[in-house]
Amino acid sequence: MNSTSTLVERELQLWNKVPQVTIFFWMIKIMATTVGETAADYLNFNLNWGLTITTLAITGLLIVALFFQMSANRYIPSLYWLAVVLISVVGTLITDNLVDNLGVPLESTTLYFSLALLVTFVAWYASEKTLSIHSITTRKREAFYWLAILFTFALGTAAGDLVAESMNLGYLVSAVIFATIIGLITLAHFRLKLNAVVAFWLSYILTRPMGASLGDYLSQPHSEGGLELGTTGTSIIFIVIILGLVLYLTKTKKDQVSL
Repeated sequence: MNSTSTLVERELQLWNKVPQVTIFFWMIKIMATTVGETAADYLNFNLNWGLTITTLAITGLLIVALFFQMSANRYIPSLYWLAVVLISVVGTLITDNLVDNLGVPLESTTLYFSLALLVTFVAWYASEKTLSIHSITTRKREAFYWLAILFTFALGTAAGDLVAESMNLGYLVSAVIFATIIGLITLAHFRLKLNAVVAFWLSYILTRPMGASLGDYLSQPHSEGGLELGTTGTSIIFIVIILGLVLYLTKTKKDQVSL
């Protein structure tokens, strides 16, 4: 590859609209997932907003956040991670509305969101010939990316709740099981050459139920197998950590490619 091609490739990476996948990416993603679970419960139950009002309010905030995120011409940590936190809440609420308000079984919601995610990936690949998050350099690719992210959160919520209810394993055990599966996927990628894109999206889906199980373990009462920190305390702890990491990444640019 000549120097001109290398420079063009690195410039595309520099202006990629999403962060590089580092340990910081997964740390913030898991905590954002946890916040999505606890914040939804806090607004729904603690503040008595109910599912409908909570869904409308957070969806409105998500639309605003995505407008600014997609209007930017580069990756901005604060914008990107705000959108992720909000979309994690919305993804949780979509599944909760289908199950609690409309009575759709978890088996059905898991199937529906699996198909929706598959259709999104097929349409994305047919249009762009790639599903890599290292090439989110156009508005169309970013639109596919955020749609896929939404369905991963909704699917992760449905599948996680289905496993939790059918197997009744408890929050901590569930979190460990999902973490173990993610670990096996990572091992398969590095040792068995599992495709990087496949490994990424499988892990991204599974971090949703893992983060939700972790959030429930921290927030729920002792009688239900939790540490009883409450949804407020758990949300505050993780939001503070997320803010700290985002500020760190904004300053150091460790999740960005620099020329």
